[in-house]
Amino acid sequence: MPASQPTILATSGGYRYGERIQLEFNALLHHAVELSGTGRSTPRVTHLGTASGDQRYFNDHMQEAARHAGWSLTNLNLFPMPNLDDIEGHLLDQDVVWVNGGSVANLLAVWDVHDLRPVFRRVWEAGVVLAGVSAGSICWFLGGTTDSFGPELRAVTNGLALLPYGNGVHYDSEERRRPLVHRLVADGTLPTTHCTDDGVGLVYHGTELVEAVTEQDGKGAYVVTRDGDTAVEERLEPRRI
Repeated sequence: MPASQPTILATSGGYRYGERIQLEFNALLHHAVELSGTGRSTPRVTHLGTASGDQRYFNDHMQEAARHAGWSLTNLNLFPMPNLDDIEGHLLDQDVVWVNGGSVANLLAVWDVHDLRPVFRRVWEAGVVLAGVSAGSICWFLGGTTDSFGPELRAVTNGLALLPYGNGVHYDSEERRRPLVHRLVADGTLPTTHCTDDGVGLVYHGTELVEAVTEQDGKGAYVVTRDGDTAVEERLEPRRI
């Protein structure tokens, strides 16, 4: 059963080191499944690692983490070719689509080659929860800040635009992120921009931001708006999950 309305969870988190395995799913990824409202005893989650080139070792970590969580997980690979015949049909049958981090510029380029923009819109409208971390967060917005082009952060402005905002990730852990977000909002390169500290996620129903949630204490979310030729930042206190 899909979520009752289009839902996105955009995050700067979702993983933790495991005690017996390399990687476990943290509270944000579990929250994505909760948002789906699935009645399945074994939730269906598809992971896309496009932004890092579909690294097979990370796919294995995701499979192991899913077994630990009691979920059914599919790795949707686009390198060297799609590993599924009917990508849209598969995604429509999922509870959650989770997009991992890496290069958001490369991710968007590869998705465009495979004409996935309209597919993701239809999947979102059908109530499958779209979620992800870092590049897997920015992709759902109009754009954000990225190191896709090199060590110096730059703007990316060709996101899927399901959400009509900019997105800033790793807001507290990478010191160049905040000032660049402020500059890009102030000069109009990015619209109003929603940002997350590491461990924080933003929940959207349709295009409305309804809640900030966190898997770590002391973290924040932020809304940066333009006021004349300056940027104004408002902190949102996330709910601990």
